Amino acid sequence: MSDVSIAGDPLAFPHLARTDLPAHPTTLGGYARLVREIAADRARWEPLVRYDALTRWYARLETGPGYEVWLLSWLPGQSSGFHDHGSSSGVMTVLTGELTERSLTAGGEGSRTLGPGGLRVFSTGHLHEMVNASLEPAVSVHLYTPGLVEMNQYPTTAGEATAPAPAAPAPAAPAADGPGRHRVH
Repeated sequence: MSDVSIAGDPLAFPHLARTDLPAHPTTLGGYARLVREIAADRARWEPLVRYDALTRWYARLETGPGYEVWLLSWLPGQSSGFHDHGSSSGVMTVLTGELTERSLTAGGEGSRTLGPGGLRVFSTGHLHEMVNASLEPAVSVHLYTPGLVEMNQYPTTAGEATAPAPAAPAPAAPAADGPGRHRVH
């Protein structure tokens, strides 16, 4: 039993019924809008960018009900390898530089290059590789829904990428929202 009692209509007290709280996205359009808003807020992500000569660098930017958002940086030549995202789908955009996506479908292999503002939506089961094939560093934002708990890695040769390599779930996200080393695409 609580010792707090409110007389009258609780909604009459504006501080108890805040309407200015942001709504969490729940649709593909909402997720794409959130990614674009984060991309446009350079002051939010730019101070967090780091580059690592050994691996792609990442930091978790935001979590919400049913999604998480990651900031990644890529030096020239760095790649995610061919992978899927387990049961997650998502949206990604390039903030600076450019990234090339190689994807595999029933129709064969495809390739596209995304520059700043380029938006890519991917569904569950999408098999692809992201690589910084340019001579300049790149930065990207990736939203996964539900949050990323599994990445299945596949052989890097396109002709072999139809059968999964022995896969283990991606390690759990770091406890802090700081940088880490597990493979996030």
